[in-house]
Amino acid sequence: MKRKFRLPFELVPVIFSLAWPTMLEQLMQTAVQYIDTAMVGSLGTDATAAVGSTTTVNWLIGSTISAVSVGFLAFIAQANGAGNKEAVKKASAQATLAVIVCGLIFTAVTLSLSGLVPKMMQVDENIRDISGKYFFILYVPMLARTASIIFGTVLRAVGDTKTPMRVGVLVNIINVVLNFFLIYPTREVELFSFVFTVPGAGMGVIGAAVASAISFVAGGISITAVVWKHPLLSPKGQSLKPDAAILRPCLRVALPNAIQRFATSFGYVCFAAMVNSLGEVSTAAHTIANTVESAFYIPGYGMQTAAATLAGNALGAKDEKKIRDLSRMILPIEIVLMIVSGSLLFIFAPDMMRIFSQSEEVVALGSTVLRMVAVSEPFYGFSIIVEGMMQGMGKTVMPFICNISGMWGIRIIGTFICTQLLSFGLVSAWACMILHNMALFLMFLIYYISGRWNPLGEKAK
Repeated sequence: MKRKFRLPFELVPVIFSLAWPTMLEQLMQTAVQYIDTAMVGSLGTDATAAVGSTTTVNWLIGSTISAVSVGFLAFIAQANGAGNKEAVKKASAQATLAVIVCGLIFTAVTLSLSGLVPKMMQVDENIRDISGKYFFILYVPMLARTASIIFGTVLRAVGDTKTPMRVGVLVNIINVVLNFFLIYPTREVELFSFVFTVPGAGMGVIGAAVASAISFVAGGISITAVVWKHPLLSPKGQSLKPDAAILRPCLRVALPNAIQRFATSFGYVCFAAMVNSLGEVSTAAHTIANTVESAFYIPGYGMQTAAATLAGNALGAKDEKKIRDLSRMILPIEIVLMIVSGSLLFIFAPDMMRIFSQSEEVVALGSTVLRMVAVSEPFYGFSIIVEGMMQGMGKTVMPFICNISGMWGIRIIGTFICTQLLSFGLVSAWACMILHNMALFLMFLIYYISGRWNPLGEKAK
């Protein structure tokens, strides 16, 4: 007799208990990004373009560090699933070493290149100087930013998604408050018929950078203190010398993921440079549309965190049924969430654009590309869940192949042909991006159906 197909609904509370803090954390980060963009946007299109022109370089650096943390996520999630507490603590100590090494290296690289980045990004000459200064200030606290990324992932690996959320909330509150005082000059504010004098530094774009830098330092210190006191993860008493027994399996997972993220993020840099060459209106529309779109990916990436942690735990416990049940439950949830999210983005695209810009030209162009990408969101959601489960189980080679081939074979080549050779505009560039997302969906769908994504399933066969 054939077994009846049944959705394992008992996993739903577990999935959401891990996913919702990550969703809330990302929602807070996105809310602050919205506020940042709106506050800077009130200074004019030039200010928006100056801040947004190096955003993809920020993604490049952040995603490369995140890739290093994925190696620790896979190792710690599996060790925790197997009940090996000593291995968890040793891996946490090695993660601390990674924070120090990566933080110092990236500080040196980013600060030394800050003057060149705007030029490489083809930023308009009128805003290159202010854009370079903004970038420099943003990367002075790189050690603290690295701690937030790696320690946040380490905490999620043992199922603690609430602490990174709380630290994220703290960072965002500090950032918004400081923005309020540093961006604008001293001014009169009316509230409920009362008029107040609000002091301000009037630093504009530089004030936004200083506010972000201070909030990053606060976040890095806070999350380091949490890890230091954590009952499972505290590296107290552990050696910070390189440990090959821990680092080797971590690097086996992290290296393909790091190369993938660096190459795809560098692709984003090239993509943004081509968009920047289309002029200030396209740069502003692209920057704002990216900001708006990020909020609607929150359900997807929240679920990806749950998928990675639960898949790693199940592999550590050698529970093949739990891995299959997880995929059967989390994929439908993800697709439904992304359909709802994409529908809302499609309907409210113009309203969202108007939050950040008064230019009708920028609003119209941004609304068009947002409605285009909204249609592809459920397909992209499928891809990031399968990729998340594979990351948790340490299988990063196939995602590497899919992402690199999609980014460079479709998005970059397509955008270069459309914008640089055929002189098409921003719409053509986003069309290439959507084609890339659809190609990823097809590649991950084929791989998922084949069953090769599940290492225990392969052994069973």
